[in-house]
Formats: sequence, structure tokens, C-alpha cells
Amino acid sequence: MKTEFAIGANRATNTDKIGRVVRSAFRPLHSATGRPEMGSYMTKSYSTLDRRTLLKGTALGIGALAAPALISRKALASSGELNFTGWAGYPALAEKVFPAFEAATGIKVNFKELPDQDTMFAEGKVALEAGGIDVIEPTIDRVGAWDSNGLLGAFDESKLAMDNYLPGLADGAAGERSRPGGQLKYVPSNWGTESLVVNTADAKLSTPPSLGDLFNPENQAVVRPHSALAAMGRWLDAQGKLPRPWMDGYTDMAAMAELWDIALAEAVKAKGNVVQWWSGENEANAGFTANGATIGLCWDSTGFNLRNDGFAYVAPVEGAFAWHQGFVLMKNATNVDQAHEFVKWVSTAEGAAGWASAFSSNPVGKGAAELMNPDVAAYYNGTFNDEALSKLWWWPDQSAEFLAKRAEYADKYKAA
Repeated sequence: MKTEFAIGANRATNTDKIGRVVRSAFRPLHSATGRPEMGSYMTKSYSTLDRRTLLKGTALGIGALAAPALISRKALASSGELNFTGWAGYPALAEKVFPAFEAATGIKVNFKELPDQDTMFAEGKVALEAGGIDVIEPTIDRVGAWDSNGLLGAFDESKLAMDNYLPGLADGAAGERSRPGGQLKYVPSNWGTESLVVNTADAKLSTPPSLGDLFNPENQAVVRPHSALAAMGRWLDAQGKLPRPWMDGYTDMAAMAELWDIALAEAVKAKGNVVQWWSGENEANAGFTANGATIGLCWDSTGFNLRNDGFAYVAPVEGAFAWHQGFVLMKNATNVDQAHEFVKWVSTAEGAAGWASAFSSNPVGKGAAELMNPDVAAYYNGTFNDEALSKLWWWPDQSAEFLAKRAEYADKYKAA
């Protein structure tokens, strides 16, 4: 009997088992020469989704679950446990997903919840000396910084099932980003977006809605500081008000200072409408339910959770931010075989569906669309038509130096 999870809609046009339109994941991103260009991975020209390619890839898994994972005898013969550090605010992980994994493999997950990636990174640095963490779940744009700080070990691809993944998630440009130094140090778990959550009755929106609406004094906003600064930068860029492209700041620290100085100054001018900062799911929800926000720049899960309370999830004309989340293996992990079994299970149809369900996001495994909840499909389809999908803006790689400087700007924004 198959387990049904409420998962995020796939991104290529397809139909679920009862005929509803669903969508699937993004394609490998390539340059004009056919080779993935990592430094330019997030530019608009590389963010367009090839829906036919994805449909072809997704169809390989529709109608049948991925083959059952073969569980390593060594994994079951050792501690039978895994120390996993991940995101707070997603109770379905502990309530449904980890029990399903334990039932399938016999491996118990010891889960530590943290609110954001900066906290995860700090915990990882401590664990590098003290131990206690096997697997953590950052986003792909952080992998380079984590690896340059010596936190990451390499996965053994022979112990995984890389063919389980939908095209574009673990291969192509994403595959290259996952292999700093040529070794696999990141595998996908789910993906989604960060876009406008709006009160349908009270939010003041442009026509069409824009990232600039976040800074309209007639709105009350809940924002994540660094995302709001990036939104300001992208909004100014779209209006031709920056001296150079916003993307330049992700590869050139001098350009970063020039551009983020401008974004900070403009964001501070508009700061009076911010009613709450958020760094994790619980804070984002509270900004609307407790503090009266009429608009926010939040994850898709926030919009899904508030969808029945008068809120809508809206893609701005500049394009929604998009994120690619996954697992990394700590360099000093002790439960290495269990870690591989865990990662492999999440790539199966059942595991991918369960993981995406917990985050109200999008699955990574072939066949997961069969387990889709139609309500979530309708939610995503209501936000992302073909045009909105073509404009998705994928977070670029961010070096350790960039992240440190970005944190300084975020602190200045909050303190201003």
C-alpha cells in the first residue's frame, strides 16, 4: 500500500493520477556552448524552464514507485541511528517522515531543529570539533562556503541512487555545484520558492505585483533582512537604477559593496513599514497572524499555511526567488552508512514525497508526483504559470566572504 503525502507541485506540465495538472522540477542550466556555467547559473537567461525536457524526465517515474532501496548490512549492524540537524517549523518530519524511514530501514533519526542556515553553519563548526552531527540540510548556494571551511565530507555515489532524481536536480549545473573539488558533497532533498505572501483584502499591489510592493508605506511587511535587501537590489535593477547588474555583486566583492550600499540606503528609507523580521518558518507565520502584516517576502510553505486565512502566494513581475535544498555529510560523521541510507531513501518516490510534503515544497525523486495531494498542486498552479516559472531567480553561489559581508548589511538594516 502506497503512502500518500501532500507534496509541492511538480514544475513541468503533467497530470497526476486523477487527471489534475501538476508541475515538475527545473532543467539543467547550460550556456550557449552546452556546458553548465556555474558563475552565471542564476541569471535570467539560465532560469528559463524547459518543460518538455522535464516532462520526459518525470515520465520515467510516473506510474511506478522507485525500486526499493537495498539497505546496507553494515548500516543496520552498527548504531542503527543517524544524527540529523535540519530546519525547525516542519512538524511532519518527526510525525510522519522519520517514522516512515525507520520502518523502511530500521535506522532511527535523532533530529535537532534549527531556525536558519547561519545557525546550522555555526553548529556545524562546533560539531567539527565536538562531533554529534552526521547530516545537515543547507541550500546549494552555501555548499562552497561550508566546504571551504572544512566542514564537509564526500558522499560515496556507489551507495546512493543518483538515477532516482528528476533531471536538473542532481546533474547538469546543479550537479557541478554539488561537487566542489570534484567530490560529491551535496545531494538534493527538495526545492521551492520565496515570493510575495499577500493579504488579499488589504495589501496594496502594483499591476502587475512587484518586489517594490514590499517597500510601499501603505503595506505592513514581514521580511527576512538579507532577502529584503536582495529584493530591493533586484527591483532597482529592473528599473535601471543601478550602476551595474545586481548579479555582479555575487562574484565581485567590490561590486557587492557598491550595489549593497545602494540597496541598504533605499531599504532603510522604506523600513518604517516593517512589522516583523523573520529567519524561520514560525517567525514568518507570526508576522501575519500576530503582527498584522499585509505583505511579506516568504517561503512557499508560509503562503500554503496561510492560504485559507485570506492570504495568497503571488509571483512578482521580477520573478520569485528560488532555492535548492539538500543534504551534506559532516567531515567527521560517525554514522556514515546510515547517512547514505537516509539520503538514498529521500530520493525514492515515497521518501521524496514525504520530504516535500513536510515543507509544502517540491519533490526531487521520480515517481513522487503519483503521491501528490491535489490541494498543493492547485496552490502552486495558482501562482506559477509558464511566465512566472520562466522568471524564477535562483539564489547564486555565495562565498564565505560574501556571506559574512551580507550578514553585516543585514545587521545594519535591522539596526537602522
